[in-house]
Amino acid sequence: MSIEEDDRQLRHECGVFGCIASNPWPTDLDVAQIISLGLLALQHRGQESAGIAVSAGDNHTHFNVKKGMGLVSNIFNDEATKNLKGNLGIGHTRYSTSAGSEEVNCQPFVVHSAHGALAVAHNGELFNAGRLRRMVLARGVGLSTHSDSELITQALCLNPPDIEIDGPDWPARIRHFMELTKLSYSIVIMEKDRIFGVRDPYGNRPLCIGKLMSLTEPNKEEGWVVSSESCGFLSMGAKYVRDVYPGEIVEFTKEGFHTVSVMGRPHNRPQAFCIFEYVYFARPDSIYEGQMVYSVRLRSGIVLARESFVEADIVSSVPESGTAAAHGFSMKSNIPFAEVLYKNRYVGRTFIQPNARLRRLGVAKKFGAIVENVAGKRLILIDDSIVRGTTMGPIIKLLRDAGAKEVHIRVASPPLKFTCNMGINIPTKAELIANKLTIEQLAKHIGADTLAYLSVEGLKEAVTEKMPNKNAVEVGHCTACLTGEYPEELTF
Repeated sequence: MSIEEDDRQLRHECGVFGCIASNPWPTDLDVAQIISLGLLALQHRGQESAGIAVSAGDNHTHFNVKKGMGLVSNIFNDEATKNLKGNLGIGHTRYSTSAGSEEVNCQPFVVHSAHGALAVAHNGELFNAGRLRRMVLARGVGLSTHSDSELITQALCLNPPDIEIDGPDWPARIRHFMELTKLSYSIVIMEKDRIFGVRDPYGNRPLCIGKLMSLTEPNKEEGWVVSSESCGFLSMGAKYVRDVYPGEIVEFTKEGFHTVSVMGRPHNRPQAFCIFEYVYFARPDSIYEGQMVYSVRLRSGIVLARESFVEADIVSSVPESGTAAAHGFSMKSNIPFAEVLYKNRYVGRTFIQPNARLRRLGVAKKFGAIVENVAGKRLILIDDSIVRGTTMGPIIKLLRDAGAKEVHIRVASPPLKFTCNMGINIPTKAELIANKLTIEQLAKHIGADTLAYLSVEGLKEAVTEKMPNKNAVEVGHCTACLTGEYPEELTF
């Protein structure tokens, strides 16, 4: 992410991952190691806690589970993964929104029902969590956390038993849950010898499928993975297959995967995939809707240059998520790209600023200016978003102190004006700088010569231009944080 997270307070809730080995079992595939690699690739989606639950596939009552606070690499070292033996498993890395940053909220959640153990990991935030919580409590179930994921787990276990004849019908229970709440979730669920991948009917949160290939026999598949993003697939020897469709329930077994069912949206409403996944959250090497995130960000810069060109000597970016858009802006404007900021990658969020002077110079701990590329130059600086506006000002001052003649800020997304309520921790409307100042006032406030945002229509164009099925009637993206238009009315 391009600037100090503590200033921006724009964070994703979590990432989910699942892996199942192909026949025969017991497998030689190190399932826990693959899941830990998957979670490591999803670390940008949450850094507070992580967990893995694995199953041998032959026991209804026992899963091997390890969870903890902190980064994936700190929790799952070689010794930890060696102790997690199994033929299938699911994992989770978390940043809290609806529940606090405590070990009790670490996922996956595992419950022991009358029908055996069930493990659940969830990305998103339930639009009607309050109503669902009251329903579960009314059934006499006590909840130990305020996590939506525990709520989902208990709701699955509480599905009316009178529709079942021979044990639990988990697909029917999942469909029943999806009827109770349409937003917002991607879920991986494990029971005994199978995994379910579930995506809400609007497709608001991402989920995709990959095939694990043999390292010795190129055309042989050794298992399947399901993940919030595809960015880690190549590093673990997996090939991206496709997204889980909005409303789809996919079942993974040792024989492969198949679609159990696909739930439609109310009143034939369009899909509502989070457009800010493209702008900010996803890793640039992930694939969404048949296209690379990097390519969408590049096109955003191209459209931004068309909409808000200004004469300058150099185009650059706030590292690192603004870089692809900056290259696009440079291509369209024919103004050369050059780096003007160096990002110190060894500074974390816990950096201590002991006095007022260092607090005012806070950006200095994160960035340095490349003076030779800055001095005497007119600069266009591209960033992916401006949230509170507290960091851009110090960055501009740093560049002016390095000799910049002009600094023009271009933002590769529209102004953030509304909260999310679907799994992204966006500050309150009152904290968002775009609700306090006009563009001209904000430019003056941060010390820029000019400031311009990408338009909402421009962002939609960049996202849909190269989509394989862009003309399909159901294609749609959630722009709630930009426009205030939510897929469904928020309920409590």
